[in-house]
Amino acid sequence: MIRSMTGFGRCETEIDGREITVEIKSVNHRYFEFSCRSPRGYSFIDDKLKSFINEKVSRGKIDVFVGIGARDDTPSEVSVNHSLVSGYLNAMKEIADTYGIENDATVVSISRFPDVYTVHKAAEDEEKITADVLSAAQIALDSFIEMREREGEKMKADILSRANTILDIVSQIEQRSPQTVEEYENRLLERIRQTLDGLNVEIDEQRVLTEVAVFADKVAVAEETVRLRSHFEQLNSFLEQDIPVGRKIDFIIQEMNREANTIGSKVQDAELAHKVVDIKGEIEKIREQVQNIE
Repeated sequence: MIRSMTGFGRCETEIDGREITVEIKSVNHRYFEFSCRSPRGYSFIDDKLKSFINEKVSRGKIDVFVGIGARDDTPSEVSVNHSLVSGYLNAMKEIADTYGIENDATVVSISRFPDVYTVHKAAEDEEKITADVLSAAQIALDSFIEMREREGEKMKADILSRANTILDIVSQIEQRSPQTVEEYENRLLERIRQTLDGLNVEIDEQRVLTEVAVFADKVAVAEETVRLRSHFEQLNSFLEQDIPVGRKIDFIIQEMNREANTIGSKVQDAELAHKVVDIKGEIEKIREQVQNIE
């Protein structure tokens, strides 16, 4: 199934009294680029999340946000930095004595100074936290992939619609191209007759046929249209595969452009030239869609 590289998924849950939030979003990118914002002290989960997501996502710029709340029953110990408190008190006494002002130090006022207290939390089980985060990430990732697949289906429908439009135009070119040779032959004969009018000279039909054959070879686009149809068959095949095919399709689009340019350089007819422009316009729109396919 075709997937877009644009997606979003989020899970907010509570596991064993701990609130966990995982948010995944992505935009298109040539390769797999991963960025994770996790709470301070929990960076050990970043690589685990990268590997976990990379197993199911091959391309795109992936941004992940992780929120991990503290458990209500997590034991914490608060200690006082007594040497720092003594320093603060001595400094306040010195100010009071030097400037003759009241030393109104209180526990509350001293507590407001930085680094007076140090909070020590009990060591957390990294394996348990990692497992809980990955459990939430699985839900977010499922939602993320589902959105990518929905977008991919819309893109597939648009690409196939444009591909059918191009093939219709190719059929018109194949039908019109032989007519241009016949028209060239008629114009050539008419110019020769006008030139030889009044002169007792016969038209060299063999020379005319040679000129027409040279022109027909010059404007022949059968090989290019056959290859173009072959490219579209490959495109249809890629769109039905269940593996990432964005890069393969991008290459096929380049080949389609090459064939369209060759056809454009060969045609000597204004009507056909306009049709080639239409083909190139549709191919460009397909290319824009393909840039966002995983």
